[in-house]
Amino acid sequence: MNKERELRRLLRGSSDPDNPTPEQLESLLHDVRHIAVVGLSRYLEKPARRVPSYLAAKGFDVIPVNPNAARLLGRRSYARLEDVEETVDLVLVFRPPAEAAAVVRAALAHDDEPAIWLQTGVTAPEAVLEARSAGRTVVQDLCIFRVHRALVA
Repeated sequence: MNKERELRRLLRGSSDPDNPTPEQLESLLHDVRHIAVVGLSRYLEKPARRVPSYLAAKGFDVIPVNPNAARLLGRRSYARLEDVEETVDLVLVFRPPAEAAAVVRAALAHDDEPAIWLQTGVTAPEAVLEARSAGRTVVQDLCIFRVHRALVA
């Protein structure tokens, strides 16, 4: 299966018809280097740990954000996105939908103006609309692992 067809299939599985196009997703992941992962898990069996580990193995600079861990993936873990002093190109959100809007708004306030990606099952319609209206690239209810795998396949 070619990558565009696979990306279109993945996009159809998302609840957000306004997600970026396959071409925009490819461009986004090509340009991103520094990913702040809000909700990076301490538990190896969880997707919120496996997906960031995969991204780190693929060469992305993964910045952990988890208030319950001092270090994750061999790096300092920040308590909140607002505390991250490093460069951030993308904020990847592994938090429940009830908490996602606050993370999206924190990403909007970040000086680097990062893109925002809410993992599968994570939505924050009002905050996402705010972010898109502010000119930010936002992906919601879509798995970054599956998208990246489709792009490199």
